[in-house]
Amino acid sequence: MSLTARIGELSPYLRLLRPELYYMDLTLPASSAILASYLATGGLPELLPFLIAVIGGFAAITSSYVFNDCCDIDIDTINLPARPLPSSKVSKSSALIYTIFLLLIAGAAATYLNPESLVTLIIAAAVITIYSIFAKRNTFLSFLPVGISYGLVPVGVWLAFDPAGLLKGSDGVILPLPAICFGLMICVTDWAFTLGGVSRDVEGDRLKGAPTMPVTFGIPFTARFVTFWWIVGVIASLIIGWSAHLGPVYFAGALTSGLWMLTQCLDFIKHPTPDRGGKLFLNGSNYRAIMFGSMIFDVILCIYVGSYTSILW
Repeated sequence: MSLTARIGELSPYLRLLRPELYYMDLTLPASSAILASYLATGGLPELLPFLIAVIGGFAAITSSYVFNDCCDIDIDTINLPARPLPSSKVSKSSALIYTIFLLLIAGAAATYLNPESLVTLIIAAAVITIYSIFAKRNTFLSFLPVGISYGLVPVGVWLAFDPAGLLKGSDGVILPLPAICFGLMICVTDWAFTLGGVSRDVEGDRLKGAPTMPVTFGIPFTARFVTFWWIVGVIASLIIGWSAHLGPVYFAGALTSGLWMLTQCLDFIKHPTPDRGGKLFLNGSNYRAIMFGSMIFDVILCIYVGSYTSILW
């Protein structure tokens, strides 16, 4: 059975959370927590805070999906009519309540972990709200707030395990270099990731007057623009490993999956169609999930195999 068929059998409330992106959306907070704890303490995070961080991060990310669907019902009726909202399997009012419920879960998790994480969540939620309500319908630069908001996810999780101390008096270090690189890498790759999906949705955006980049400049230009930011993102992933002194498993996973991702981008340049943009959107999810998974496995090896990182460093 295909992935699309399996997703179609899920509850509409689960489908609102984008099942095709679950692996990426779970491994992002997980890898952020594990790397932050490793660099701050030399070990893995405690189980309960780790689970709370993963659940909270996942709830924060998926709340933005549901809210965006609430704002894009008219566009999705054209592009993705089988989604729960345009197909009337979930009402807009129910989806808005669902958004608030997910945000409350994320807020409770952040409050439990560290107030600095809560502040980061509030900023990220405000930025993505600007995208969904205003930016997408008014500027071709609407992808910018999406990347900023998503890039704040690893930062918020990081602060839960390696606090900046701003609320209690800082030691002068707000975020270490690996955390900054992680946030920036997620930000720029999400610009590319989002524009792949937007290329898929170009017909509905054009008909409903949303001046997205593919509508304004065309898919061929968008394909080249997307490829540039994926290149930057792959380079940034290697800088994360260098700055955190990770081992060969991470570099092998990040480099191999990154090069694969760039071949997908080149194919998008050769075939700049809405369908290929949609496939690149899923390709980007798989690439980042593999990178996050490689990071998690590498950190575990760094902790339990003392001589492991000496292979590179």
